[in-house]
Amino acid sequence: MDHEADAYRTDLMTMTRFVLNEQSKHPESRGDFTILLSHIVLGCKFVCSAVNKAGLAKLIGLAGETNVQGEEQKKLDVLSNEVFVKALVSSGRTCILVSEEDEEAIFVESSKHGKYCVVFDPLDGSSNIDCGVSIGTIFGIYVLNDGKEATLDDVLQPGKNMLAAGYCMYGSSCMFVLTTGSGVHGFTLDPSLGEFILTHPDIKIPKKGKIYSVNEGNAKNWDAPTAKYVEKCKFPTDGSSPKSLRYVGSMVADVHRTLLYGGIFLYPADKKSPNGKLRVLYEVFPMSFLLEQAGGQAFTGKERALDLVPKKIHERSPIFLGSYDDVEEIKALYAAEEKKE
Repeated sequence: MDHEADAYRTDLMTMTRFVLNEQSKHPESRGDFTILLSHIVLGCKFVCSAVNKAGLAKLIGLAGETNVQGEEQKKLDVLSNEVFVKALVSSGRTCILVSEEDEEAIFVESSKHGKYCVVFDPLDGSSNIDCGVSIGTIFGIYVLNDGKEATLDDVLQPGKNMLAAGYCMYGSSCMFVLTTGSGVHGFTLDPSLGEFILTHPDIKIPKKGKIYSVNEGNAKNWDAPTAKYVEKCKFPTDGSSPKSLRYVGSMVADVHRTLLYGGIFLYPADKKSPNGKLRVLYEVFPMSFLLEQAGGQAFTGKERALDLVPKKIHERSPIFLGSYDDVEEIKALYAAEEKKE
């Protein structure tokens, strides 16, 4: 890659231009989705800037303390939540918001009412902020059935009904990964322009990977198929090389690496968390949608993740997602276990 030539490229595919191009393929569209997405992108830019300053903010006494004006400075996850809620409501295109930070769903007032339901985790992995590890925002978008009053059932839908999903990762660079149901595209924030530029068009996950990603600290509580699978990763019986273990503990970072390099990310159910740990609506569904769109798979231990129908907005589920062949292996182990029973 010629980086020097790249630096002078003038024909940049920005996120705005990309989304407008997509919109033009749907002559019936009124631009509502484009407006909604631009508000999500703005929220991500704001959070990216706040995350970059987090260490300094602490140094100069800004985090969780009261400033000179007597205003309490907010922790980053609370701040991020407020930013996204305000950005989404002010877009005038949303009707229901479900956030990891809020116990109840937010119903948007009728004057700012739109047809989209947005589920999101404003700052996933926020416990990693202080050590500089990549963290991110995850979101999914449903569309309301025409002309009816919005109810909670409009978000308690299986993931396969999602219109779009994505995440923004705040790491060594700020990267926005998006699917609208026709492939996965990655954009990187150019700080000098303040714009997300298309850097990873049409991402495809390798069919099989060399990496597995799981919290091995929970191993003593795992069920038999998970334990067998991880054993197989470390001590393959077919003469192949063992897989490498990579686990950041921040879902966005682990899934991002899995998406680009292949392999499998596991957060199984165990004796301690019989329903798994990750939330269905705003962690499992968006990531599963992205992985499937990139040619991978996502499985809960019982079924395809996107077929799951949530009963509660903060419901949890086990998840195994990644390269197609790797997820097939874990599915086979669960199927064999079921036969035994």
